[in-house]
Amino acid sequence: MKRIGPARRFVTGLALAGLMALLPTQLLALPRQGQPAPAFKVVTTSGQSVSMDNYQGRVLVVDFFATWCQPCRKSIPHLVRLNQKYGKQGLQILGMSADEDGERAVKSFAAEQHINYPVALAGETVTDAFGIRSVPVMIVIDKKGRIAGVFRGFSDEIADSMESLVKKLLAE
Repeated sequence: MKRIGPARRFVTGLALAGLMALLPTQLLALPRQGQPAPAFKVVTTSGQSVSMDNYQGRVLVVDFFATWCQPCRKSIPHLVRLNQKYGKQGLQILGMSADEDGERAVKSFAAEQHINYPVALAGETVTDAFGIRSVPVMIVIDKKGRIAGVFRGFSDEIADSMESLVKKLLAE
């Protein structure tokens, strides 16, 4: 077996560090299961300022969606039902719109979809902090503020998995 000398290791390490420097910093800081959820502060479409601190001691589902997204339109009724079913047990849901059409379009969409939880415009800072590149993405955060699950897209299987995780976290 051929050994790599110290000079070659140094050059290889330097090249790797250079490549990593070219990647967006957000890509390197994607939240993963077990890590603390990124801090955020947003204003809901009803004018309420909310941050991660508002959800201490509660299970939180952060739903990144867009009004034009068809899978999002399928996931929202599930989230509405989850909120009805588990809201009194400590579940909180926060809709985070990735739309660029402004608050008026999002308010109209929320009314049309009968959304029964707070909705805010996420903005680039929040979507970058959570590593959002597409929608829908639903992030489940435990009572201690750690990422417990990340669900990309939507299907019946995803709905079932998310509900099972929520029930487990509420019982802790």
